[in-house]
Parts: sequence; structure tokens; C-alpha cells
Amino acid sequence: QSFKLLGFLDVKNVPCARESVLYGSLASLVMGLGHFLATSRVRRSCDVAVGGYICTMLGYWFYCRYNLAQQRIRQRMIKEGMKNRILFEGTYLDPEKKQTGSERSDS
Repeated sequence: QSFKLLGFLDVKNVPCARESVLYGSLASLVMGLGHFLATSRVRRSCDVAVGGYICTMLGYWFYCRYNLAQQRIRQRMIKEGMKNRILFEGTYLDPEKKQTGSERSDS
């Protein structure tokens, strides 16, 4: 079953959403609790926790989406290369085919 965060972010189907929310939650807990243990100020610790959640969630979101885009670009390049290899294999355009002296003089 799908879970929508704030009514619009489908955490199950959107890439990187689940990890961003989980890492943000963990960071907010650690930062808020750490600040409270260090200062004993409840309100400020809650502010630090919320700020830590937002910063960590957005930071990991952008990092993950950037890596996902890079991976998709590499996959597209590999797919295109495989298509070209199949298309040009055995022809004179094949870059792996070694040309001998007689073939070079024919062209």
C-alpha cells in the first residue's frame, strides 16, 4: 500500500523519497537529543531537530537524485553503445575490426 507524505509525496513510488525521509528523521533525533543533552533547552533543541531534519532530508534528496540522474545517463550511453555494436558488427565501420593493408588500399 502506498504512503503519501503531506498528501502529495508518494514515498513508495518516488525515487529517493523513502531514504531522504528516514535519514532526515534519524538526523533530527540525533541532533535534537544531542543539543538537549548539551544545553537542557527544550525549545531550542526542538528547533535544532526540525532544522536538522530539513537540512538532512533536502541534502540527501539532492545527492540521491543527482546520482540517479548520472546512473540513468550511463545506462543510456551503454544501451546506445550496445545498439551500435550490434548494428555495425562485421561491417567496415566496426571499430574492433582490424584492417589489413589490402583492405585499406581498396577504400
